[in-house]
Amino acid sequence: MASNAFTSGVKPGGLTSSSEVRMLLCYLIKTAAPLTRQEIEQALLSEQLVNYFELASNLSDLEAQGLATVSGGGVYSITPKGAAVTDELGFDLLPRSVRETAVRAALRAQQWVRKSAQHKAEIEKAGEGYTVHCSIRELGKPVFSMDLSLPDPFTAEMVKTAFVEKGDALYALVLNALTECSGKD
Repeated sequence: MASNAFTSGVKPGGLTSSSEVRMLLCYLIKTAAPLTRQEIEQALLSEQLVNYFELASNLSDLEAQGLATVSGGGVYSITPKGAAVTDELGFDLLPRSVRETAVRAALRAQQWVRKSAQHKAEIEKAGEGYTVHCSIRELGKPVFSMDLSLPDPFTAEMVKTAFVEKGDALYALVLNALTECSGKD
């Protein structure tokens, strides 16, 4: 079976028509704003709801049609015209499962951006292995850091990603373990 460049990478139940993709983009921008292009791409492509080419083309179309605007900081906002179209057609054209999946994925993408601003992890080649330098910063000051030695770049990348996602939970566990009373005098 030949692959179509505009449907490739879309899972069954995903959106393949331009009008559906534009409607989903309007719905997502209206519902989960503020969103950057990177967050929109990460959300919709990770869930395989749309194809990259359709996404890119339709984001441009939203601006050209006056359905959405992009600020100087790259943040998308819905226009009154886009909100009206979404309210009128969004629930009829878009399956509930697609709407819910898109919003959840957008919220995860936004959370990732916030966490990656606080939870830093850098990989450094160290002799035969790799070191992942992990740190958490709050208000511009370091509150937690640790270095982990790992055998290969794949494991190092996994640790880096997991630290960005779960660094706050790890910090809480370490702090709790170090401040917990042992019952000994």
